[in-house]
Amino acid sequence: MRTDSSPGDLPAREHLPATDAGTPVLDVVIPVYNEEKDLQPCVLRLHEHLKRTFPYAFRITVADNASTDTTPQVAARLAARLPEVVSRRLEQKGRGRALRTVWSASDAPVLAYMDVDLSTDLNALLPLVAPLISGHSDLAIGSRLARSSRVVRGAKREFISRSYNLILRGSLQARFSDAQCGFKAIRRDVAQVLLPLVEDSGWFFDTEMLVLAERAGLRIHEVPVDWVDDPDSTVHIVRTATDDLKGVWRVGRALAGGSLSLDRLARPFGDDPRDRELTDVPKGLARQLVGFCVVGGLSTLFYLLLYSGFRSFSGSQVANALALLVSAVANTAANRRLTFGVRGRGGAVRHQAQGLVVFGIGLVLTSGSLAALNAATNDPAHSTELAVLIAANLAATVLRFLLFRAWVFPDRHDEPSTSPSTPAPSPVVASHRPGGHAAHPAAAPHPMPVRPGPPAYRPLPQRPTAPATPSSPTQAATSYDTAPFRAGDAADQGWGDSTMQMQAVRPHDHDPRNAR
Repeated sequence: MRTDSSPGDLPAREHLPATDAGTPVLDVVIPVYNEEKDLQPCVLRLHEHLKRTFPYAFRITVADNASTDTTPQVAARLAARLPEVVSRRLEQKGRGRALRTVWSASDAPVLAYMDVDLSTDLNALLPLVAPLISGHSDLAIGSRLARSSRVVRGAKREFISRSYNLILRGSLQARFSDAQCGFKAIRRDVAQVLLPLVEDSGWFFDTEMLVLAERAGLRIHEVPVDWVDDPDSTVHIVRTATDDLKGVWRVGRALAGGSLSLDRLARPFGDDPRDRELTDVPKGLARQLVGFCVVGGLSTLFYLLLYSGFRSFSGSQVANALALLVSAVANTAANRRLTFGVRGRGGAVRHQAQGLVVFGIGLVLTSGSLAALNAATNDPAHSTELAVLIAANLAATVLRFLLFRAWVFPDRHDEPSTSPSTPAPSPVVASHRPGGHAAHPAAAPHPMPVRPGPPAYRPLPQRPTAPATPSSPTQAATSYDTAPFRAGDAADQGWGDSTMQMQAVRPHDHDPRNAR
C-alpha cells in the first residue's frame, strides 16, 4: 500500500468538537518513580498554573511506575485534595508503559505529559496544546534546541542531547529538533491509532512515537521552551543512551523492511472536501522521479558490471540478456519499495512478473541497438558497445518509469469506489467516543444532508470557577459524544462565532516562580 495516497484511518483535522461541561479538554500525565519529595510541589505548582491561565477544563494524572517509597500515598492525598488530580498505579516500571496506559484510557481529546521536575517553563504549555485544540497539528513537542529557546544545563548533557538528535537525523531522517524534551502532547484520535505501533515502553517511547508520526506524514508542532536542568535528576545517562541506540537500530530496521503499517496514519490532504477531490494532479510525482532516478542510476551501474562480467565468457547478446534479467529483478524490487512505497509481500510476485514484461521491452531496445551496431561494424570496441547500451538504456528507462507508474504500481486510490450511476456519499467526520477508536465514516448512522443549516456548536468546556468535589477521583472524566457532520461545512458556510474567543493572559498572571 502506498503511503502518499492512502486515506488511512484518521479523518481530516477539525477543531475539537463541543463536549459536555466538566469534561476535561486536556489530560496532563506526570509519570513518576520514587518521587516522594518532588511530586507534591510539582502537582501543586502545575495545578495552580492551569487554574490561573488555562481557559478549558483540565485533568492532572499522576502515573506511578511501581514506586517503592511513599510516592503512591502522596499521589493519593493529592487526588483526594484536588478534584482535577487523578492517581494511577502501575506495577511495572517504564515511562513509555505509563504514558501508553494512561493515554489509552483517557477520554480527554488532548493528551500531554511532562517530567516531574518541571524543568520546562510552564508558560509554554498553552502554546503547546493550542495547535492540537484548533486542529492544526497532530502532535506537539517542546524544543530546547530551537533558536529562541533558553536553556541552562551542563556541557555533558548538552553534548549528549545534540549528538543524539544528530544520530536521529542521520539514521532515521528525523526532521524534528528535540526528541528527548519531557514536554509533549498528542491528539487523542491520533494516539489511538499511533500508540499500538510503538513498541518501546521506556525512555525511547516518545522518540519512536515521533519518528513513526513523522514518517506517516502527521504534523508535528514545535514550541521553543525555557528549560533549566535538574541537577538531582535520577536518569541513568549511559543506560538510557544505550537503550536509545538499540531503539534507533530496531526502528530503522523496521522502516527499511516495510513491516510498519504507517498507511493507517495517513490523513486526507486538507479539511476542505475540494482539496480531497483534486483530479488530474499526479500524487508524489516529484518524489517518485527522484527515487526512480537514484534507483535507475544504481541499476545501470549494476547492469554494466554484470555485463562486463558475463561478456568475459559469452557473446554480447547472451551477456546483455543475463545482465538485464538480473538487474531488472533488483530494479523492480527497489522501485517497488523505495520509489512507489509498496510495503509487505502482497502482490510481489505479480509485480515481478509485470516487471519482467517491462524487462522484455528493454531487452528489445538494447538487443536491437547491439544488433544494429554489429551490423555496422564487424568487431566493435568494448567501449563502443557500452556507449550504445547506455543510450539504449536511457530510452528504456523513460519507458520503464511510465509503465511502472501507470501499470505495475498504479495509484489504486485514484480509482472511483462507486459506479457512475451511484452518487458518492458525503464524507462524514468520525465522532469521538471514549474507550475506543473513532468511528469510521462509513459507520456513521445518519450523515447530515449536503446543505444543512448552521451547525449547532457549543464552545469548548470552560474550567468551572467553583467545581463541586466529585465522589471519586475519576468522576471528572465524563464521557463525551458528538454528532457526525459533513467535512467541510466549516469552510463552506463559515463558522463565525462557533469557536470560543481566547482570552489574553494578563501581565500580572505571570508566575514569578517560572522566571528563569
